[in-house]
Amino acid sequence: MKLYTRGQVIRTTVIAVFAVVLVFTVLSLRINRARDNNTAEVAVEAAAEDVIETSLDAPLDSAEPDTSFLQQNSASVIPVANTASYTQEEIQNINVYSLCNEAVVNINTQIVAYDWFLEPYVQDGGSGSGSIIDKRGYILTNVHVIQNASKIYVSLFDGTQYEAEIVGQDLDSDLAVIKFTPPDGMELKTIGFGDSTGLKVGQRVIAIGNPFGLERTMTTGIVSGLGRPIQNSNNRIIRNMIQTDAAINPGNSGGPLLDTNGKMIGINTMIKSSSGSSSGVGFAVPSETAVRVVSDLIKYGKVQRGKIDASFVQNSQRIARYAGLDLATGVLVSQVNRGGKAEAAGMRGGTEAVYYGSRRDIIYIGGDVITQIDNIAISTLADYYSALESKKPGDTVSVTVRRNKKNVVLNVTLVES
Repeated sequence: MKLYTRGQVIRTTVIAVFAVVLVFTVLSLRINRARDNNTAEVAVEAAAEDVIETSLDAPLDSAEPDTSFLQQNSASVIPVANTASYTQEEIQNINVYSLCNEAVVNINTQIVAYDWFLEPYVQDGGSGSGSIIDKRGYILTNVHVIQNASKIYVSLFDGTQYEAEIVGQDLDSDLAVIKFTPPDGMELKTIGFGDSTGLKVGQRVIAIGNPFGLERTMTTGIVSGLGRPIQNSNNRIIRNMIQTDAAINPGNSGGPLLDTNGKMIGINTMIKSSSGSSSGVGFAVPSETAVRVVSDLIKYGKVQRGKIDASFVQNSQRIARYAGLDLATGVLVSQVNRGGKAEAAGMRGGTEAVYYGSRRDIIYIGGDVITQIDNIAISTLADYYSALESKKPGDTVSVTVRRNKKNVVLNVTLVES
C-alpha cells in the first residue's frame, strides 16, 4: 500500500473539490443556456403564431372609406347549416347573400306622358335596383333609374312598398340618393361601403339586383378590368369604372357590386351589349366615387364640385374653319367671367360674336381652346366635366390651352359650380 504525506492528501483533496466544482459550473451554464434557448424558441414560435393569426384575421383591404355620416346597422351573417355539403366558395356566396339581400330594393317609377290632345296622364316608367345605405331610409341608385319620374316606389324584401322622394342626383357620376320613411319600429338592414381602391383584376365579386323584375337575384363573377372611362346615357364620361363579367341585365342598374366580405365596392350602372342583355361586360361606379357623391347629396342635395368660371362651347370642324383654328377638337372658351379666378389665371375668352346653331344662340370666337386639364386630354365637353368630377371648389388645376397655334399652361383655381 502506497502511503501519502499529510500535505499530499490535502493538496489532492483541494484539487478534486475544485475539479468537481468546475464540472458542475460548466454543466449549470450549459443547462441554463439550453433553457434560455428553448424559451427564446418558444417565444419566437408564439410570436410567429400571433403574426399568423393576426394576418389571417385581418381583412385584405383594411382601408375603408369614411362613412361616419351614415347611420348603419351591424348586420350579422346567419350561420350556414351542414357546411360539409358545400364548398368554401359556396359558403361564402351564401353568407354574402344572407348578409346583403334584404338591403337591396326594387325601384319602380311612374312618369307623366301626354296624349294626342296634350292631356297629361301617368304611365309606368323604368325600374331598377337600389341599396339601403342608412337606417333612416336613404337608398343609393342610378340617376337613369329615376330620371323624369313623377313618383318613385321602393319594394322591400318582405313585399312592402313605400313611396320615396329624391334627395339629390348627380349626372356626372350617374348616382342618385332617394329616401323613404320606414315605419316606427322597423330596423332596416343596410349595406356598408368597401374600399374600391384596393381591387385587383381577377378578384371575385357578387352582384345582387332585380333583373327583368326578378327580385334580389344574385350573380357572381370577377373584376375583369379597372379604370375604364365609359360614357353613360347622360353623355357624361365616368372614369375609373369597374368592369365585371358578373351577369348584369336591365333591372340590375343601381344595385350593389359586392366583395366576398359583403361590402359594396361598386354600383352596377351599365352593360355593353348589342342585344340589350348581359354579354359578360358590365360596369360599376367605384365605391370611392360613390362615398364622396353620397356625402354631398345627403348634406347639400347636390355635389359640391369645382368648375372653371367661364362659358364653353364644343369645338368642331365648322368652328375651326371659320375661326382659323389649327385643331377641331377641345373646348372653346367663349367668355371668361370678369374679375373671376379664370381671368386672374390668364385665361382668354373670345372677342368676336357669331351666331351658332340658331339665330338665338351667340358664341364668341378668338379665345383659348382647352386641350388638357391636369393629365387628362380634353377633346369634348364630356371630357371637361369628367376631368373635374372629383375636384372641389378652391382646388387648383393645370389647364393647357391652345392660343395662336401654341400651347399655354395656366394654373386655374376652381369655383363652386
